[in-house]
Amino acid sequence: MRILVADAFPEEYRAELAAHGHHCSYEPDTTADELATSLAGHDALVVRSTAVTAEAIEAADSLRLVIRAGSGTNTIDRDAAGRHGVYVCNVPGRNAIAVAELTMGLLLALDRNIPDNVADLRADRWDKKRYARARGIHGRKVGVVGLGRIGLTFAERAASFGAGVHAVAKPDRDERTLERAHALGTVFVDSLDELARTCDVLSFHVPATADTRMLLDRHLLAQLPPGAIVLNTSRGDIVDEDALIEAMENNGVRAGLDVYADEPSSGTGTVDSRLAKHPNVYGTHHIGASTEQAQHAVAAEVVRIVTAFTTAEPSEAPPHCVNVDAVTRATALAYPTSTGSGGRP
Repeated sequence: MRILVADAFPEEYRAELAAHGHHCSYEPDTTADELATSLAGHDALVVRSTAVTAEAIEAADSLRLVIRAGSGTNTIDRDAAGRHGVYVCNVPGRNAIAVAELTMGLLLALDRNIPDNVADLRADRWDKKRYARARGIHGRKVGVVGLGRIGLTFAERAASFGAGVHAVAKPDRDERTLERAHALGTVFVDSLDELARTCDVLSFHVPATADTRMLLDRHLLAQLPPGAIVLNTSRGDIVDEDALIEAMENNGVRAGLDVYADEPSSGTGTVDSRLAKHPNVYGTHHIGASTEQAQHAVAAEVVRIVTAFTTAEPSEAPPHCVNVDAVTRATALAYPTSTGSGGRP
């Protein structure tokens, strides 16, 4: 297959794809607007943060597979892909450790005011009296919103610091999740409102869906105790940013954020975020999954998805496909001629 890799991707895994007979075009600086022309002649696309629009998919002449080298697929127009018979796959869980580590880092930074410490020292200011005030993590009540792979991995780290983990009870949790949660001594409450009232740290680990959009709104923020900490390393649009700013100014809420509603869709650019500039916010640049460990784990799974796709029967969906039904319904779906091996060329 001809594969366009439109974001950063480790060289050794590009070499592994080439060793399997694939031709990789490595263009990590491709923007969302450039994809429409860059996709010509390519059978597969691998992206991380670059948005894949309906226009790009419609302009592609041979695209059959889009892989998001991460967990969420909200930056990809899955409906357009399905209409054109293009499978969309993600790589869930492989970046859980990295995101959990960053979330924990933001919590520690907020508790100890680490960025302000550094800024003052670099400016030749010594203010031990100010920075000696910290609550510590031990004994805090940490509410985890979203007990998926990332949420649980963060909860395990918070618990190891002596924090009490809390979450919302749900009837459809799988047994493995419940086992891990109970092993941490997780306290389950009946509602998100109760979770906010109970905890002084609220950490969000949910996908971007219609149900989670603006999940952290004025109503939920009003339930938090004064001085509470909010952590969001999932998606920017789950937060009502104006409401969060009001809560920071009126109720002393502080926030550790890795994502923002209007962040750039490419790796570099400019950002004008009133929320990111707020003094109660410690922010990072959507780097939750950006550790060497995570990128190697994700890249290895991308190679596995490509291999599975090219060796499967034409009607068989690749691993972690999120739009199987849409592709199945696509009346114009056309598979390449069989190579005789039962798989895709």
